[in-house]
Amino acid sequence: MAAPVRTLCCSVLRLSSRHFSTTCGLQAGDKWRKEHGLARTGSEYGPLTDLPDWSFADGRPAPPMKGHMRRKQEREVIARRIVMLSSEVDRGIEAWSEKQEEAKRMEQHKKSLLLKPKGKLLMNKKSPS
Repeated sequence: MAAPVRTLCCSVLRLSSRHFSTTCGLQAGDKWRKEHGLARTGSEYGPLTDLPDWSFADGRPAPPMKGHMRRKQEREVIARRIVMLSSEVDRGIEAWSEKQEEAKRMEQHKKSLLLKPKGKLLMNKKSPS
């Protein structure tokens, strides 16, 4: 029974004058939003997404929605990652500066261990300065 239905559907699609597209369409206004510093879509962030949809008549806020809680948690994870990465960068900069200072100290120490001029060479160096 399934085979005749399948062949019927295939033959109808072959004879159809309209074409079926499976490509992804662009979001309307995507380019304009990016150029103006806004989100790609209107539902990523902003007052329509972040503020509650309703509140009680006496002024109490509505309980947080699932999507709001999920977005809040995602932002917290991103914030923690930013803090962790910035502290890693700070530690790396400190380690690099300490390494540079150590290299300078070693260079000065090597210069201090070199042989010093004696006699006439010492006197010639002191007189012009």
